[in-house]
Amino acid sequence: MQTALSANGYEVSIVCPTGRGYASHNEVIDGIHILRYDLPTEASSVLGYAAEYLPALFHIFRLSWKVHRARGFDVVQACNPPDLLFLVGGFFKLFFGKRFVFDHHDLNPELYEAKFGRRSLIWKLTVWLEWLTFRMADASIATNESYKRIAIERGDMDPTRVFVVRSGPQLDRMRILAPVPALKKGKKYLVGYVGVMEQRG
Repeated sequence: MQTALSANGYEVSIVCPTGRGYASHNEVIDGIHILRYDLPTEASSVLGYAAEYLPALFHIFRLSWKVHRARGFDVVQACNPPDLLFLVGGFFKLFFGKRFVFDHHDLNPELYEAKFGRRSLIWKLTVWLEWLTFRMADASIATNESYKRIAIERGDMDPTRVFVVRSGPQLDRMRILAPVPALKKGKKYLVGYVGVMEQRG
């Protein structure tokens, strides 16, 4: 989405954590300004999430303010997790009149329930934070129709302000190859996964 915005004449800045192969704290790629911060830890517990998200929130605000001072912006687009980024978007919306777009990637209440197997006070907190994020948003981007329904029903968003934007590969960078039946090892179907799978020790 960011490359599409840039290709259509918009100035784009991205604030995100560093990662494997992406250690530079400040660089420009294809005309897009990228500012990165280091994460102190990777969460595996409720307290771990607090230790990860609170410093991340500080750095996101710090770098967003840096972009605001250096180049300025009109819209803050926040992709969850965590569902705390409405604090950053809300700050610039309330004090500087910027627009806030929530790019809804993960259902945090469902992820919490799946990970910890219960609907505790923390689960209720995740539902409340999700609701606050939707209430603060001027518009919400949903990955599919079920996410759109969550935004409307659980987030109380106006349906006219929720948009389904599906992800897909850049076709000009794809190579379509002939199938290799041996990879199926006699099975009917072969499923490919594109993404990151974490290894927990």
